[in-house]
Amino acid sequence: QVQLVESGGGLVQAGESLRLSCVASGRTFGNDAMGWFRQTPGKQRDFVAAITPSGGGRYYANSTKGRFTISRENVRKTVSLQMNDLKPDDTAVYYCAAGGSIGRLSDGLPDYWGQGTQVTVSA
Repeated sequence: QVQLVESGGGLVQAGESLRLSCVASGRTFGNDAMGWFRQTPGKQRDFVAAITPSGGGRYYANSTKGRFTISRENVRKTVSLQMNDLKPDDTAVYYCAAGGSIGRLSDGLPDYWGQGTQVTVSA
């Protein structure tokens, strides 16, 4: 069992930056792929970024265009998403996700979801 709690969302202007953090509780964190998704009301929850259990593999949605960086610290059971040069299209609720298979996680089928944190980017 893994519990995920996100933080770091907020209201920013276009071009500014935010850093999201997700703290996990549970003994399986070090064996889980981790990722971030985002969703706006009435729309599909979209993949943003993922990272392999060891942190050696990182994957990003094309929409990030090099602006986002995912990282993890397994000892602290924390995964982060640094978001630079934010754009209004980045506005969404951002969800932390965890799963034993990076394939399933990247397909939007993680084992665990966080509650989400709101990111709002004004023009």
